[in-house]
Parts: sequence; structure tokens; C-alpha cells
Amino acid sequence: MTTELRFPAIEVRQSPERTLYTFAVDAKLVPKFATVSRIRRKDGDELQGYQRPEVLAHIEEIRAYVESESPMIPNAVVLAFDSRVRFEPHVGPCSPYARPGTLVIPVDDDAPEEERPGFIVDGQQRLAAIRDATVESFPICVSAFVTDDVREQTEQFILVNSTKPLPKGLIYELLPGTDTALPTLLQRRRLPAFLMTRLNQDQASPLHGMIHTVTNPSGTIKDNSVLKMLENSLSDGVLYRLRDGSGSEVNTEAMLGVLFAFWGAVKEVFGEAWGQPPKKSRLMHGAGVVSLGFLMDTISERYRKKGLPTKAMFAKDLRPLKPLCRWTDGYWDFGPGQQRKWNEVQNTTKDIQMLTNYLVVQYKSLVWNRPGAPTGRQLALTHGR
Repeated sequence: MTTELRFPAIEVRQSPERTLYTFAVDAKLVPKFATVSRIRRKDGDELQGYQRPEVLAHIEEIRAYVESESPMIPNAVVLAFDSRVRFEPHVGPCSPYARPGTLVIPVDDDAPEEERPGFIVDGQQRLAAIRDATVESFPICVSAFVTDDVREQTEQFILVNSTKPLPKGLIYELLPGTDTALPTLLQRRRLPAFLMTRLNQDQASPLHGMIHTVTNPSGTIKDNSVLKMLENSLSDGVLYRLRDGSGSEVNTEAMLGVLFAFWGAVKEVFGEAWGQPPKKSRLMHGAGVVSLGFLMDTISERYRKKGLPTKAMFAKDLRPLKPLCRWTDGYWDFGPGQQRKWNEVQNTTKDIQMLTNYLVVQYKSLVWNRPGAPTGRQLALTHGR
């Protein structure tokens, strides 16, 4: 038995050949009249359809968001209807390109899925997430067009999904100003992005204005290098210790205090390599920034029982390493057969690990484990005087 669903809609004529319809609908209703045209081969040869399979992890993240306290999905899904769907205009004033009316969609609950009048062009994962979410309803916006030509549907699918995404750097700059639930990857980067923003913007920061971002294109250090350095420390370093036991609360001011102190000491000790472009100084290069982040954690661990290191403490522990560092010229001596010209150290996992191991081993040999160096207990006793 065929029934009809009727939705208030606006017809928008973009050109003599192109007409769109915009309307709102409870997303739980969409499976009644629209389906997914998944890519498949007919008889193992001819390509049919245009959608990709559902991405379960992505759907689960959207579902969790829809089930959160105050979700909002402002971007419309895109549907293609065949000619069984019709628009009934209302009598009354209208603009030269738009008129109100009612979109009428036939629904036959007994018909096979592939015979539904609508096809999902964009929004498959969102609709699947809302379909599975434990909410009674969730209205969404829909942009639709009518065509019986599957090639036109495929064309629109390609155009919608090939749009250039936002630059990652811009997303990271926007993250600190948000507090709603986000996909897992972005959620993990919210705190590092906040710390990076403060490092770049605070007048007291030794890295003030030095981090290259979308809004600070003149910066010297790549934002992604700083994010990696921060993420490593937040994962298992001194910044991690400044979270509470549950990890839900963080002492951001204490974190920034450590970061300002350490990078201020780096600036003081390695002044000749500071502020130069990465091509002229590996200190400002991704490999240098990330490896020094691990060294920051190591130095902080030595002072753990005394408290958080000051800039003077960091500088004192960094100075013995200065003669061994080749940030701007010469050769790094990583061991037998491992001599590397200063600018041959690359921003790769292997080179970062090699540089990190070298700096940490030399630090422990020259500073932490040197004869007469104060132990953690002695540092604690000194602090208690």
C-alpha cells in the first residue's frame, strides 16, 4: 500500500536546468523513503551505484555525539529523488529564485529497498548514526534534487565528496575555542592545541609568534611539530603528571609554566641556533623540537621529588650538552658509523628516535649520573630546607 509523506519545503531554482528542494525531516524517517546506492559490479563487470560501505567507527562517534546532551548537526544531507517525488507550490509571494510549497514523497513499505524514490548522495554515515542512536527523533536539514538519471546522482556524489577539506592547521587553531563533544582524534588534540595557542600568543612565552599556523604564516616552527612534542609529554611525560588521576582535569597554568621555563632555557643555552629557519637550524626543525620535548620530560623526571624545574634548572642541565649539539653546522656523532651532517637529520620517526636517544643518553651520562650529582633524595632534602 502506497502512502504519502508531505513536508513543507522551499524550491530553489539555481538555473533553468537545476532546481533544489530544501526541507526538514526526522532522520529516523529517512530510511522509509531513501536508500543507499552502494558501489557494486553488475554480473562482475559493470559498475553500479556510488556510495561506499558504512564506516562503523565513524558512525559510532557520530552516534555518541547525537546521544550527548546538546548535539547539533547543521550541515544538510543530500538526497536525490526520482520523478515520483513532486513539489506542490503554495500560492503567495515568492522571490525570483525561490518559492514555498510542499514536497510530496510516495512511500510503499512493502516495496524492495532498491525501489524507494530517494537515494542518499551525501550524509550516509550521519543518517546511519541517527538511525542507530537511542533518541526518539532527530530532525535534520535536507537538500534534494529530482532526477531519474543515476549518472547525475553519481556526479553530485563525486562533487560533494571531493570538496577540499579544511586545512588541519586551521582546525587545530579552532579547537581551543570549542567545548562540545568531538570525534576521538580531535578530542585528543584539543588540549595540545590549547597549549600550542598559548605558547604562540602569550607575550611571556619564549615561542611567542614563532609557531607557523594559518593565522601566523610568518612563524618559524611548524605547528604539527609543536603538537607532536606536546602530545608526547601529555601521553607519558611531565605534562601527563599535571593531570589529575582521572585525566579529566588539567593544570594548564602549571603546564605552561614548565613549557615556558624549558623553552626559555633552550633559547638561552642555544641562542645561536634560536629563531632561524628550519633549513638553517635543526633546533627549529621538527626533529629538534620533538626530541627536545623528550629531553624536557627526562630533565623534569630528575627533579620530580623537588618539584617542577625552573628555567634556571633547565638551563643548568642543558649547558653540558651544548658542545655536543650540531644544530647549525658540523656533524652529529651518534656512534660508530652513525655520523650525520647537521642538516641530514630529518623529521622522520627513525631520525627523531636517534636524536632523542643521543640527547637523553648524553644527558644522563654528563648530568644525571655524573659523579657527585645530587640524587633525588638529596634534591628533596635540599628543597625541604
